[in-house]
Amino acid sequence: MTVPREELSLAADFPAPGRDQWRELVAGVLRKAGRDLAAVPGPVEDLLASTTYDGITVAALHTAEDAGGAAPGAGLPGLPPFVRGGRPEGGVVSGWDVRQRHAHPDVAVTREAVLADLENGVTSMWLALGEDGLPVEALPEVLADVYLDLAPVVLDAGARTTEAAELLLGLAAERGVVPGALTGNLGADPLGLRARTGVEHSLDPAAELALRCANGFPRLRAITVDALPYHDAGGSDAEELGCSLAAGVAYLRALTDAGLGVDAAFGQLEFRYAATADQFLTIAKLRAARRLWARVGEVCGAAEAARGQRQHAVTSSAMMTGRDPWVNMLRTTVACFAAGVGGADAVTVQPFDACLGLPDAFARRIARNTQSLLLEESNVARVIDPAGGSWYVERLTDELAAAAWAWFTEIERAGGLAAALADGLVARRLDETWRRRGERVAHRRDPITGVSEFPNLTERLPERAAAPAPVGGGLPRRRYAGDFEALRDRSDAHLAATGTRPTVFLATLGPVAAHTARATFAANLFQAGGVETPTSGTTLDPEEIASAFAASGATVACLCSSDKVYAEAAAPVARALRAAGASRVWLAGRPGERAGTDAESGVDGYLFAGCDALDVLRTTLRDLGVA
Repeated sequence: MTVPREELSLAADFPAPGRDQWRELVAGVLRKAGRDLAAVPGPVEDLLASTTYDGITVAALHTAEDAGGAAPGAGLPGLPPFVRGGRPEGGVVSGWDVRQRHAHPDVAVTREAVLADLENGVTSMWLALGEDGLPVEALPEVLADVYLDLAPVVLDAGARTTEAAELLLGLAAERGVVPGALTGNLGADPLGLRARTGVEHSLDPAAELALRCANGFPRLRAITVDALPYHDAGGSDAEELGCSLAAGVAYLRALTDAGLGVDAAFGQLEFRYAATADQFLTIAKLRAARRLWARVGEVCGAAEAARGQRQHAVTSSAMMTGRDPWVNMLRTTVACFAAGVGGADAVTVQPFDACLGLPDAFARRIARNTQSLLLEESNVARVIDPAGGSWYVERLTDELAAAAWAWFTEIERAGGLAAALADGLVARRLDETWRRRGERVAHRRDPITGVSEFPNLTERLPERAAAPAPVGGGLPRRRYAGDFEALRDRSDAHLAATGTRPTVFLATLGPVAAHTARATFAANLFQAGGVETPTSGTTLDPEEIASAFAASGATVACLCSSDKVYAEAAAPVARALRAAGASRVWLAGRPGERAGTDAESGVDGYLFAGCDALDVLRTTLRDLGVA
């Protein structure tokens, strides 16, 4: 029996919800939380909005009316502007390319690791060669057991790209590999190398490799447009995209000047982007990148089929931590998921121990199995553009593309990426973004689990062989956790030198119910700097607290309790702590909240949500004499 479609209307008996109803419900929750809505000048949802480092406002609710025309412009998968994916079938047929990076300088170790990867789910190899990786001349030995007509190889040899490319092409010819079967990328990226090292490199060798690939190796690309240097320097998503567009356009000019047609030049480029634990921004970034590159292709007169962007997503180095490195497994899983949903053609998951040195076999196994799980068990690739139709993602994609295009055109007005790198335009822009990001990290508005939040002072870090130092001299390489981890390093050095960690005494005043919340907050903050936090228990007796403070060996104390208890006990306890030798007394709570009392008498500073945690910790370590 066929039921008329109109009789199956879902939720037909319920009134259609509206934005005003949602606002009323949100307002009710905020009032219960103690928010004064009368002081809010705009809509109530403005209180829940956030702003990205590109100035994009992320609202709490997105509906069709918020799309701003973004969704209709997304097109269809595999067709311009390629927002919904570079291939009509997406990853449904074969998933994405699982690409593992190898940089261990020991040739035997890397050769064995490459085979283990290829036998266990990895589908292409990314080999770092040169000063910060494998010896270039060892490339044939590393690939001795690899079938070059089956496993794509991506080279990353920096200034020795031409030499590495000759070795790979010579090895393929020696083995009788059909030129049309050789796949991968030779990794030429003179502008990316300049961003890393500060040294100018000619684009001519890259153009020559591109001509050679286009004329003799139809499935092999010559150039990688690597946007990671801009991300690693602290740049925002739009800044990463804009720099990549500028680099791509510079390469297009060089390739067409060398004699390649526009379509062939587009076919020689692969773009490399960072995937972060901010899954929605990563999804939007990859979708926006394809849209922007399609626009470049349209302006250049490329055929529609040639305008698609080949994308390689790599889990962010900047977001990785050396402390509590196991949490990196969670970060990279979210980032890998976002890269797959965003439509990346190839994905690299960095091992969780990447900040500690050279990854071991277990770390590499976890990295590749993260992708296998998402592909085979979670079926992430079996839906084409799963984020499509989300008004949040569509609007974010649209606004991110607009911000990136504005930055790209600014670089072009400055003379192109090479000129913008030379005169410091790019560095100044990225430095300013890093300054703003650093402030948010310092105030823990951008929390880092295991480092700035929920640190583990008793952790035993895995031991790894030291990795080769990356080539520097250009844009800095930064990690979001770096400043907090530097404080932990100082604490570890103090422990090694003295046998004890720096200590701040928590004067927990009154019953457990009164002091637990603020004591937990204070302990979490101090331990983020490697500072131990013994407590006084539940007493209110100033002399008893002072005695416990003296016994702890600390010279800095922090009062922890409720405002009601502070009004009665904070001042006498602070005086007792001073008399017992405290050089500084903190109070867990906002300043000025105890007006009309002397509760803050004798207090030097305050700990509260949103305070500058790095400043508190640096001040504390200085007070404690930790060098």
